[in-house]
Amino acid sequence: MSGRGNERIRVLHAVKTLGLGGTEKVMQLFVRHLAPERFEAAVHSPVDGPRAAQIRAGGAASYVGMGLERALGAFLPEIVHVHRAGWPEPEFLRPLRDYLAAHPATVVVETNVFGRHDPSPSGAVIDCRLFVSDFCAARFERHTGIPARWPDYGVLYNPVDTDFFAAALPQGPPFAAPILGRISRPDPGKWSRLALDILPLLARGVPGLRCRIIGGIPEAEDFVRRHGLEAFVEFLPPVSTDAELAAFYGGLSVLAHANDTGESFGLVIAEAMACGLPVVTHPALGERDNAQLELVEHGVTGLVADTAEQYAQAVGWLLNNPAEARRMGQAGRDKARRLFRAQDIAARLGGMYLDLLARKGRGAA
Repeated sequence: MSGRGNERIRVLHAVKTLGLGGTEKVMQLFVRHLAPERFEAAVHSPVDGPRAAQIRAGGAASYVGMGLERALGAFLPEIVHVHRAGWPEPEFLRPLRDYLAAHPATVVVETNVFGRHDPSPSGAVIDCRLFVSDFCAARFERHTGIPARWPDYGVLYNPVDTDFFAAALPQGPPFAAPILGRISRPDPGKWSRLALDILPLLARGVPGLRCRIIGGIPEAEDFVRRHGLEAFVEFLPPVSTDAELAAFYGGLSVLAHANDTGESFGLVIAEAMACGLPVVTHPALGERDNAQLELVEHGVTGLVADTAEQYAQAVGWLLNNPAEARRMGQAGRDKARRLFRAQDIAARLGGMYLDLLARKGRGAA
């Protein structure tokens, strides 16, 4: 494997927090699904959070509430996998430079969440940058003129536990009622005005409409009150497990995605697809993130709209045509299983690790 007999290759995943965000969830899925006979995975974060207990329950070591240099010294990884935005962060990466001086054959991999460029000296410690969508890789090439090619760069979709969602919702949602859903962090940056402007239009045009929102913000709650939509819209508390997510998605007929900043991948969209839900989304302007259009194929796995009127018409059409909603939801489930299945993504990542180790002179069994 790595010149140490039958010992497993040690991989340390480094994140800034262990909260419930998508970056941390992706890291957790990698740790859970990396081949345990070949890799020993551990997690470092200077900030504790709810994912720490989940990670330890899965059997992985965690180095929480300490500096990265201390975690590196305790675990002595052969691969360090950093999960970050991608822009220059010298303080975050400095401990890696010092560790590499003593362990020069160590491989450093980055999941570059937003497809950003880091030409700084601290960024030179990274051997391979993985983009989370083809969109991010193509935009990086346009902006930098640097070919996003292996082994310096690669594309690896975020993992989704499609097997769990298939088992939790074997038939998909029932599509028995016109119920629209939305889920995000309660962060204004995760919202678009479209998500609000469609509500009065739908309330007038879809008999029996219900809308369930996780991640509501004060502006949204105020909008619902001012427009007298309390009978149609329900704000729900956050969820933290895939079982809770499956229960939420299983009670919907359409997922409404509306985020003006767009998505570099779109984990919420991918999980809804894995549950068999069609998704309605919209393009982001200019060079903002637009990987939501990579996931949602118009007329296949959902619908894409540009204006509030078009968006409301798309949602209303799906709610009034449950057979078509089910067909698109099944197409989305098939796509998610084919492209995002956690076990397959983790196997690809493991293969990348082994190739990068070999390129640094570390043999693989």
